Amino acid sequence: MTDPKLLQALDYILNKSEISSIEARTEAVVRRRRNVTIFRTTGDTPYPQRMAREITEKINAGIGSGIEGMKKSIREMIIRIIKEHAPELSDGQIDELCQAWLPDAGGQKREALPRDLLVSMIEQFISFSRGTMRRSVDRNLREEMGAWPERYWKAFPPVIRLLISDLLKYRITEKDFYSQVDIALNLRY
Repeated sequence: MTDPKLLQALDYILNKSEISSIEARTEAVVRRRRNVTIFRTTGDTPYPQRMAREITEKINAGIGSGIEGMKKSIREMIIRIIKEHAPELSDGQIDELCQAWLPDAGGQKREALPRDLLVSMIEQFISFSRGTMRRSVDRNLREEMGAWPERYWKAFPPVIRLLISDLLKYRITEKDFYSQVDIALNLRY
């Protein structure tokens, strides 16, 4: 027997919905699908209180297992948060984010460049790489910094390098590139 609520919802969507409500429902379905996928292993729907309890339990377990256990728990939580808020990032990009933003074995984290400076550097690097940079700008940068493209590349966080490579190799569109850069920078700053 068919669920009457489902039939009613389908009838409304197919016969009565305006474009704006269709878009809202589409977003709701995408969000629900993502939540179901994330929580499929438990069979539960996501509830903030349950999520907070699980995070607290993981932190407590991490404390009990020492510094290494805590680092592992924190890394797992960060990966989970990234996947929830940026599901379009690949596992490699997520790993690069974690490597760039979490302290290494010595407890040191690379000093972050100011966000607006990093954005400007990204734009200059792309302009240069595509051959659209004015010669005078390139000349000024070389006079100031020497081999500036190499210095910029080394200064970029690994995830930004991956995104730039994908853009320049036409693996992603410019719109997707800037969207993913914005997500990466929002997670970093």
